Amino acid sequence: MTVTVRAAAKINLHLGVGRVREDGFHPLDTVYQAIGIHDDLTLAPADDLTLTTRVADHIDPAGVPDGPDNIVLRAARLLAAHAGRPANGAFEVRKDIPVAGGMAGGSADAAAALVACDRLWDLRTSDDDLLRLAAELGSDIPFSLVGGTARGVGRGELVTPVDDPGAWWWVAVPATEGLSTPAVYRHFDELRPDAPEVPASAEPLLAALATGEPLRLARALHNDLQEPAIDLRPELGDLIALGEAEGALRGMVSGSGPTVVFLCDSAEGARETAAGLAGSGRDVVLTATGPVAGAHVVVGA
Repeated sequence: MTVTVRAAAKINLHLGVGRVREDGFHPLDTVYQAIGIHDDLTLAPADDLTLTTRVADHIDPAGVPDGPDNIVLRAARLLAAHAGRPANGAFEVRKDIPVAGGMAGGSADAAAALVACDRLWDLRTSDDDLLRLAAELGSDIPFSLVGGTARGVGRGELVTPVDDPGAWWWVAVPATEGLSTPAVYRHFDELRPDAPEVPASAEPLLAALATGEPLRLARALHNDLQEPAIDLRPELGDLIALGEAEGALRGMVSGSGPTVVFLCDSAEGARETAAGLAGSGRDVVLTATGPVAGAHVVVGA
C-alpha cells in the first residue's frame, strides 16, 4: 500500500510583526490562507527511510534541500519517536510550490509527511499531538495541517481556523532566486528598531474577509515584511506595480518573499492579469484560488 498526501502553498493575508523577543523570535499576528498550488507526497513501505524529489519546470532542483536534514525526513523521525516505532518508508515528493519563495513549500511537505506516516503506519495520532509535533518542526507547519484560512499568533504556530465565505482568485509570480527568511527578518529589525512589542492586529483584515468582497480584502492586505523584502530586492516593488497596472486589485510580497501574489476580482481577472504579466516577460506566472484544504490523503486507505 502507498499513501499520497496533497499539501497546499500558503500566503499571508495579514502579517503583523512585533519587536524581536529575547529568544530570537518575533511575535506575529497573521492570517494564513491555503491556495491551490500544491506539492504531492507519496509514501511507500520500505526498510529504510529514503527521499526522492521531482520538481516542476519552474523550480530549480538545486534549491531543494536534500540529505538527512530534509524536513520531510525530520518529520518522519519525529512522529516515529513519538509513537515509539522505527522511522522507515520511501518518500517521493512532487513539488509545484516555489522554493524559498515565502509560500511555505517546505512546511507543506512536512505536514504531508506527518499525515502520510500517520496513515501508512496506522498510528491514529490525535489532532492535538500532530499540531504539537508540527509546531516543533516549524512555525508554519501547523497551518499547513489545518489549511483553509486561519489566524496565527505567537510565532504563527498557534492556529485558529477562520470562517471565510469568499472564493478568492490569486496570481503568483515566483522569483528565479530565493530570499532568505532570516535575512528579511534581520533587515526588518534594522529598518524598524522601534517596532512595537505587540504586532499590528489582524482584526481589520478579518473584518474585510468576512464581507466576501475582493475590493474590501484588497484594501486590508498587510505585510510588515514587505518593506524589508523590497529594500533587499527592489525589483519586487517594480513587479507589484506592474501586476496592479495589469488589472490586479492589489499586489503583495508573499510572507518574507520573494514570490509576489496578486489578488484579483474574479477568475477572468486573474487570467487577464496573468496573461499581462506573462506578456511582460515573466517566465513563470501561476493562478490559484483559495482557500483550499490543508494536508490531506488523496490516495491510500
